[in-house]
Amino acid sequence: MQTVDRWLRLEGTENVRDVGGLPVTGAKSTKSGVLLRSANLRMLTAGDVEQLIEKVGLRTVIDLRTPREVDRDGPSALARAGVRTVELSLISDGMAPLPLTEADPLLREYLGYLSHRGEQVVEAVRVLAEPDAGPTLVHCAAGKDRTGVLVALVLDAVGVERQAVVADYGMSAEAIPAMFDRWRAHAVAEGYDPDPVDIQRHMPRPAVLAEVMRTLDRRHDGAAGWLREGGLEEPSLERLRDRLVA
Repeated sequence: MQTVDRWLRLEGTENVRDVGGLPVTGAKSTKSGVLLRSANLRMLTAGDVEQLIEKVGLRTVIDLRTPREVDRDGPSALARAGVRTVELSLISDGMAPLPLTEADPLLREYLGYLSHRGEQVVEAVRVLAEPDAGPTLVHCAAGKDRTGVLVALVLDAVGVERQAVVADYGMSAEAIPAMFDRWRAHAVAEGYDPDPVDIQRHMPRPAVLAEVMRTLDRRHDGAAGWLREGGLEEPSLERLRDRLVA
């Protein structure tokens, strides 16, 4: 594992980075080594697992994939190694269309996580705030959409400057090409040749994430307000700040 700025270069997955070092209102910043984000963990190597456990000290994984995705891929190597894994899907299988007026499909999807699976989002933040959670990694499939929205919510709730919240989400663009190369190579190794993918369609769209955050501002006085309305206890929000902000 090689740390380059906030990136962690692992052999078995992409889009792995630490959210430490982001500017927080009041001349503070987020702590390193507390919260990591990544793509799917199904191809982690033994070396990756050793590095994450021994060097990073990883103690908790929050898995945002659907039960169908989890059943398809099986438990991660980290889970098999004994790292606590909490499954909190942000997509309901067969989720009904959202009664939203927003025309942008990606905006509807992101707001849908909060509308349809709000209790899962709140529980994920509650887990992050646990005193004994230790270094925690959040992931979904690509580490871009579900992970991106949850991490943005957390960062906003602890006071990270909005521009930095949106920029962190956008960093996933650097990992998308290599991620699709890996998935294609894996498919070929499994005996089938997938159709070409328009990678640009899968790139993060910072303007959409920014609109999600503005929506939370208008309707709930920000991410912290949305979390409180969703049932997150004030002590949990305070612990979250203590864990993430230096």
